[in-house]
Amino acid sequence: MAKRKTPKKTPTAPKIQGYIAGAGEVVEEKIVSTLEENFMPYAMSIILSRAIPEIDGFKPSHRKLLYTMYKMGLLGATRTKSANIVGQTMRLNPHGDAAIYDTMVRLSRGYEALLHPFVDSKGNFGKFYSRDMAWAASRYTEAKLDPICNELFGDIDKDTVDFVDNYDSTLKEPTLLPAAFPSVLVNANTGIAVGMASSICSFNLSEVCQTTIGLLRDPDFDIMSTLIAPDFTGGAQIIYDKKVMETVYKTGRGSIKLRGRYIYDKYANCIDVLSIPQSTTSEAIIEKVIDLVKAGKIKEISDIRDETGIDGLKITIDLKRGVNPEKLMTKLYKMTPLEDSFFCNFNVLIGGTPKVLGVRDILNEWSAFRIECVKRRTYFDLHKKQDRLHLLRGLEKILLDIDKAIKIIRNTEEESMVIPNLMDGFGIDEVQAEYVAEIKLRHLNREYILKRTDDISQLEKDIAELESILASNKKIKSIIIRELSEIAEKYGQPRKSMIIYADDIVDEDIVEEVPDYAVNLFFTKEGYFKKITPQSLRMSGEHKLKDGDEITEHFEMTNNTDLIFFSDKAKAYKAKAVDFSDTKTSVLGDYIPSKLSFDEGENAVYMIPTKDYKGYVFFVFESGKVAKVPIESYATKTNRKKLTGAYSDKEPLAAICYSPDDNADIVLISSSGRALIFNSSVLLAKTTRSTQGVAVMKQKKGHRVISAQLFKEGMLIDPERYRAKNIPSMGQIPKSADEQITFE
Repeated sequence: MAKRKTPKKTPTAPKIQGYIAGAGEVVEEKIVSTLEENFMPYAMSIILSRAIPEIDGFKPSHRKLLYTMYKMGLLGATRTKSANIVGQTMRLNPHGDAAIYDTMVRLSRGYEALLHPFVDSKGNFGKFYSRDMAWAASRYTEAKLDPICNELFGDIDKDTVDFVDNYDSTLKEPTLLPAAFPSVLVNANTGIAVGMASSICSFNLSEVCQTTIGLLRDPDFDIMSTLIAPDFTGGAQIIYDKKVMETVYKTGRGSIKLRGRYIYDKYANCIDVLSIPQSTTSEAIIEKVIDLVKAGKIKEISDIRDETGIDGLKITIDLKRGVNPEKLMTKLYKMTPLEDSFFCNFNVLIGGTPKVLGVRDILNEWSAFRIECVKRRTYFDLHKKQDRLHLLRGLEKILLDIDKAIKIIRNTEEESMVIPNLMDGFGIDEVQAEYVAEIKLRHLNREYILKRTDDISQLEKDIAELESILASNKKIKSIIIRELSEIAEKYGQPRKSMIIYADDIVDEDIVEEVPDYAVNLFFTKEGYFKKITPQSLRMSGEHKLKDGDEITEHFEMTNNTDLIFFSDKAKAYKAKAVDFSDTKTSVLGDYIPSKLSFDEGENAVYMIPTKDYKGYVFFVFESGKVAKVPIESYATKTNRKKLTGAYSDKEPLAAICYSPDDNADIVLISSSGRALIFNSSVLLAKTTRSTQGVAVMKQKKGHRVISAQLFKEGMLIDPERYRAKNIPSMGQIPKSADEQITFE
């Protein structure tokens, strides 16, 4: 037999007051274990207990608040202070008074976030469409349950749902509310959990009830025939796209476009915006419009202000004289949150599991939930009536001989033997005997007993009916259908959101109206640009320039001209003349590398103004090669401001020339002193901007092309001498008379 080894004793920690075992020790732990033990339970708690609504349409915070108000007796005509409600709710919800009051505000009628509010509020509860309109503190406001909550709590005391302990096991609270209508779709609900989110839009109550009735009668019912589109409490317009709506209804995911509704007051020359998308606020819209006006992108507005009052939301936009309001609103829809999207993600907890469901699936799940509630309610009523019938059966036997019952009770010496003696005397059970024994002496008369026993036949009929209901799903569905019809008739209201069809919206490109007038454009060798009107130019003196700088280009154009600036890093930067302010000759002008955000060390070398992008750009390289590129190669449909690879960077660039046609004479000057004239038509245009071009002017060793420009009459005495018959060519040495001419 093996000898048992005595385990070594672990040294015990010293018993010092305030000593904590293991304090200060570094323990290595795998990150996976930490996540599983700490983060995962937290994530599941957020998903299951906070952020995702269940099939009754409520998150736990909503349910705890409403149930507390129900138990406080607030489903009547009396309101109480919100602070009182918040305090009572903390017995179920331990997350603090601020969080509870925020929940109440969102459910309130005053906040206007829900189509059918559950809290009838009094006082300032803010507005969902305003970011800055804060609600009053809970001590100043009052609330009670809205009448529609009768449909949430009507059956809650009939064992229709399960109850669980609250956080300290001192109270019971329902796990779900037995909602008699699909509130999960009637009121909007959003929530962000860990790794998932929920965003359910609201639908019209009457349409939801009608659609649910259709599905209860026929599982293949076309839900889009009755549930046309969502209905938002803000009353914005829904841009209806059938394919998008089908996707949302089928998958529970998608994006629904919304736009604000407005009216035009021609007498005041202003636009009044009366509704906005659910996903934005009035402050966000106003701030965006102000930013656009300051940036000069919208010039038709003279003032904008928030005129929200007791009549509801109102944003007033004052227009300048002669502005077309429809065109302005088209621009505002595209450039501001006045047109926005509501992103749908119908994530609902089903049996403790988050599922993204389509509308049909949600209604089917709710129907299954409601069928179970009706069954449990019917069981409850059945057992109550059966118990009542059982008692009345015993009372009925007493009717046969009341005097005998009195005699048995009178002659019984011990109180504990009253029940057994009644059971033996009349052949009834203990429950019946207990009921008979508790009848008051004044009720032991024939009239009282006959009135009680008259209910037996009605109870028998009721029990038979309840049993037939439990045995037939068809009857249960009929009950639900009847209740839904009554709710739709009692609480239904017209749609708030108008539907406009996407095909009916003319998607016009926003063309900014640029004030067009004559201007003179100047560009200097150092990269400065000036835009001067003819009137200002006539009244001005000499140009102010930096030391050593000079004007290299001057064009007479108009204010809506496009400008292309070429840099020495083979890049092109695009701008518009309207982007620059009118100036005078007495200022330096705009420094282009700074104005257009050139890269560090990058300089502007040439400017081309154009309106129609017709003509050709000639890139002359020091080697004597020339690249001919159509200027339309620099036209962009996406309004890009920066183009890389504007020309070839394989060789050093000597000069850039631009000609609006293909019959221009170009003069090249070499460092050797030679000059060459060639016609642009002899070169083939290249579609590739970075082409290296073709050889035009041959260079002797050690020499290079130093300049190039379009030929002008009078530049040379005998221009034909320098005209090349064939290219490439060496060019000619100028005659002595021509040597005095300075080439620009």
